[in-house]
Amino acid sequence: MAVTLSPTSSLTLHHTSNHRPVEVFRSNRHLNFTKLRCTGGGDNSTTTDSSTSTQSSDSESGNLLLKTAWYGSELLGIAASFFRSPEKIVEGGNRTVELAGDGDGVVDRSIIVETIKGDFQRSYFVTGAVTLDAYEDDCEFADPAGSFRGLRRFKRNCTNFGSLIQKSNMKLMKWEDYEDKGIGHWRFSCTMSFPWKPILSATGYTEYYLSKESGKVCRHVEHWNVPKMALFKQLLKPSKGFWGKNELG
Repeated sequence: MAVTLSPTSSLTLHHTSNHRPVEVFRSNRHLNFTKLRCTGGGDNSTTTDSSTSTQSSDSESGNLLLKTAWYGSELLGIAASFFRSPEKIVEGGNRTVELAGDGDGVVDRSIIVETIKGDFQRSYFVTGAVTLDAYEDDCEFADPAGSFRGLRRFKRNCTNFGSLIQKSNMKLMKWEDYEDKGIGHWRFSCTMSFPWKPILSATGYTEYYLSKESGKVCRHVEHWNVPKMALFKQLLKPSKGFWGKNELG
């Protein structure tokens, strides 16, 4: 009798007589096994699907938390505006300057760019001192937390946000021109007027998309070079100067 192990892992006994071979063990080809792809080794190994699912869940949670904080701050700013003095509102600036256009009513690009740069000098993000005529009335405003349309709402949000700030510092670091837009790279920091005096600090850039019909800004898209959750954590963290004088650099 001879013993043969076949490539399919069946064990066969061959008798020396003319009898048919007898398969003692046969691999079951009908069983389906789930394959787990692992990365790393040892106790640190995790499945790809599990890791992807966790990252997706964390991203969704972060987006939801940031949106909640954003809309919460908008409502808080609206509530705070009822207690703001008229002098404070005027200080924010009403940039109702009318920008001259050509024969077709299209405002020259260079005028729009210089106007935006001037608004940066007035820290329009937190003062609301934005030149209204540089934007279309239904301009879209977007940032990492969400988006909406309406120039008046944007101005109101900026003004109201400024009322929640004790001190701020905003600088336009670089400007880039492209065919359909301009990009302003900025650096921003501020001390919030909350009791624990949190400091928000970030860099980023804003895309200003220009309308072909009017020459004005039709989309204002902010990008923050800081993870979403990091911004929220900054808001919760008391400043180092919580018990003393706090200065922004």
